[in-house]
Amino acid sequence: MRFFPYEEPYPNQRAAMDGIANAFAREQDVLIEGAPGTGKTLSALVPALEFARENDKTVVITTNVHQQMRQFVEDARAITRTEPIRAVVFRGKASMCHIDVGYEECQSLRDTTRSVVEKEEDKQQLERRQEQLLEQSRDGDSGAAEARSAVMDELDQIGDELDDLRETNVCEHYYNNLMQDTTEFFSWLFDDVRTPDDVYEYADEHHLCGYELLKEGMEGVDLVVCNYHHLLDPMIREQFFRWLDRDPSDVITVFDEAHNIEGAARDHASRTLTENTIESALHELEEADDSRSEPAANVLEAFVEALRRTYDDSFGFGEREQVGENWSDIGIANPDRRDDLTLEFLQNYEGRGIDVEVELALQLGKSLDEQYEQAYKDGETTSRKECQTLQAAAFLSSWMEDGTKLGQHPMVSVRRDGGTEEIYGRAELYTCIPRQVTETLFEEVHASVLMSATLRPFDVTEDVLGIEDAVTLAYGMEYPEENRRTFAVQTPALFAKERNDESTQETIAGVLSDAIRFTPGNTLVFFPSYAEAQRYHEMLGGGGGLTGASLGSLMLDEAGTRTEDLRQRFVSNGNATLFTSLWGTLAEGVSFDGDDARTVLVVGVPYPHLSERMEAVQDAYDRAYADRGRDPGWRYAVEIPTIRKTRQALGRVIRSPEDFGVRALVDKRYTSASDTMGKYGVRDTFPPEERAELIDVGPEKLKFAMLNFYAGHDAYDGEPPSP
Repeated sequence: MRFFPYEEPYPNQRAAMDGIANAFAREQDVLIEGAPGTGKTLSALVPALEFARENDKTVVITTNVHQQMRQFVEDARAITRTEPIRAVVFRGKASMCHIDVGYEECQSLRDTTRSVVEKEEDKQQLERRQEQLLEQSRDGDSGAAEARSAVMDELDQIGDELDDLRETNVCEHYYNNLMQDTTEFFSWLFDDVRTPDDVYEYADEHHLCGYELLKEGMEGVDLVVCNYHHLLDPMIREQFFRWLDRDPSDVITVFDEAHNIEGAARDHASRTLTENTIESALHELEEADDSRSEPAANVLEAFVEALRRTYDDSFGFGEREQVGENWSDIGIANPDRRDDLTLEFLQNYEGRGIDVEVELALQLGKSLDEQYEQAYKDGETTSRKECQTLQAAAFLSSWMEDGTKLGQHPMVSVRRDGGTEEIYGRAELYTCIPRQVTETLFEEVHASVLMSATLRPFDVTEDVLGIEDAVTLAYGMEYPEENRRTFAVQTPALFAKERNDESTQETIAGVLSDAIRFTPGNTLVFFPSYAEAQRYHEMLGGGGGLTGASLGSLMLDEAGTRTEDLRQRFVSNGNATLFTSLWGTLAEGVSFDGDDARTVLVVGVPYPHLSERMEAVQDAYDRAYADRGRDPGWRYAVEIPTIRKTRQALGRVIRSPEDFGVRALVDKRYTSASDTMGKYGVRDTFPPEERAELIDVGPEKLKFAMLNFYAGHDAYDGEPPSP
């Protein structure tokens, strides 16, 4: 309990901490689900820090939600006031660079800057040596004079080398890191828990590189707070552990909002190559004086021509004109043979052999990349050029080798260039099964804690992420049940074909109007899409109509509006309704505590857009988990992620024991009638204790149920609304 920063833990927190501590001792992973506001972060951090302190480990806690990152910092600050810890909050280089250069340029600048400093140190040592020899020669040592002459020659040579190096590209901020005493910075850093913004401001003021200082300061720390990509990207993870000076087995990882790992891992694993990159590679090869240029160009030309033919052949009448500035997918996969792009490539390729020419392109790409690196270091170029040939060849190698593997789905996409109006294409290997990324991580580290308010079913989480023999802990909402009501409203099932039905829309609009009128405060409404949110915002009078005036302020979550600005306007209003998409940024990781929101409604079952990508994931899951019962693809890829999203949205209200409010699921698929709807009935997908709280209510009865609940809590200011 020395790392617990408050007077007394909740009962569930104490039980969770015990369970997690025992798991660490057995090197087991932990899956923990707990309702919002029940202290999951400290439940994981406290035993992790205790175990790490006693067993010489480092704790890494990570999230992909900005608000949770801020919460981690607050918790770490509270802990260090009770039991001092050394903590670093780490963020990507791009957001911390003082001179705004890319990753490759930064690497080159760092190397050349370090070379300058090393040469200067060598020069200083030689100068000291020649002074010593000069004194010895003055004392009559004839050998010293001869030795000093050789040292002076070395000094002349190193002086010339330094002059050349100083004309190259160096980073003054990193130079100051190497030349100045940074003890004061590290004393400041570990005096509290500093955010990346704090570090950036300090470093900017002292003309230092805060990012590199953080990397140096990570060795020997107790706790690191970071983003998902530091752990989920295999290349970054390897470097990250080096900065920690830790073997993976000496690291304990804690993932918050862990239901998001699946999608994040999939994004990190997918690989793409645009037509423009191939064209740049071909221009690069034209200028390269190397015998490998011709075969490299031959294989890349054949692939880019196949890419163009593939998307050109896919266009029906008028479809080319409809291509916009966002990437649009084109299906190329075939169930019984290679994809259309590969078949086109194989049919039209002529040369020594694809494998041979791709290997030559890779060799040449690596050679050119090394030349660009040296040219930048030597100051011959003002920016570090990236080798397009290397990128194109590496992708093509993966495309041919991995394109038929389980979980790899070949795709082609097109978009219109906003400047030239020209259409160009992109090839992609879309990774369907995230465990191909995550399984190695969870095997390598000492143990991991995955926590979320919506992590169940645990067996699905284990399957999808490649976790074995995990300890599972689930804690329901322990707040007083009389402070909440959860209704399943028996409106028509909002399948896509039903959403445009006028009578259905009138029913939904009536339910929303009633819910808003009988809410004493703010109302959150989540829809399957932004288009649906806009539809009902307009139907209820959003934009200043008479209906909107009677329902208070109706706000629409629109593109271009910052999430935090919108949230602030909403919570400060006191009588507002916010219309948004369940797949947007407000459905999770954003708190609406106390009076910030009283009622939350989820309209429809917000399945993700059933695109080819989603179908590919379903198919991959069907094959990978064929022994997991009927239709595992639908269950793993669509149904469970959708209900997790729904449960996240419901969790925006009732955030503390004193809080009260109403949650409503507006669609008969959530009601008891869902038993007759086959796989589209979703009530049974909720955990048992949440399912038990669902109260079926007709659309015309919701207002009476809400009136009784809120009146019972004396929540109305004055007379309650009249039904």
